[in-house]
Amino acid sequence: MIGQLRGKITHRGEKHLILDVGGVGYKVTISPETKLSLSTNNAEISLWTYLAVREDALDLYGFLNRSELEFFELLIGISGVGPKSALGILSLASPETLSQAIGRNDTAYLTKVSGIGRKLAEKIVLELKDKIPYLEDITDLSFQQDTDVMLALQSMGYGEREIREVLKKIPAEVTDTSAKIKLALKNFHQ
Repeated sequence: MIGQLRGKITHRGEKHLILDVGGVGYKVTISPETKLSLSTNNAEISLWTYLAVREDALDLYGFLNRSELEFFELLIGISGVGPKSALGILSLASPETLSQAIGRNDTAYLTKVSGIGRKLAEKIVLELKDKIPYLEDITDLSFQQDTDVMLALQSMGYGEREIREVLKKIPAEVTDTSAKIKLALKNFHQ
């Protein structure tokens, strides 16, 4: 099993990159979040990896931090959730935010991923609820604020995907809902 790779990026595709490790180029499928975090080609990076073995292929999935990998492994451990669906779920939000959605039984949050219907979302919540930490504190309030910000921006005509990208850029220190909306609007118009 390949658990971690360190090397130089030689090519960046839409959903993957080629990582040169000691003269061998590994094709690693990455999440949109990981792609945004990476710098240009020829950058030296380290990725936590998961090797998915299928009858007709060996696919590597790469993550910048271990928490994403661990959440990915929890997701693919659920019957009906494959690696591509798990990456789709991780592209929706951070593992911490997803943990909050699962802890709150918010299946609607998960159904926003293409290929995840209501029944599968309920199954994910049911199977992961006891396996992930759910902290009913400030993060719960933060989750609700992000939901409020998302609804407000959607009412202004912004798309869900672009709102999520902007929310990721807002510093964690910003806790006021109206301040988050103002910062989001500022990021939209840059």
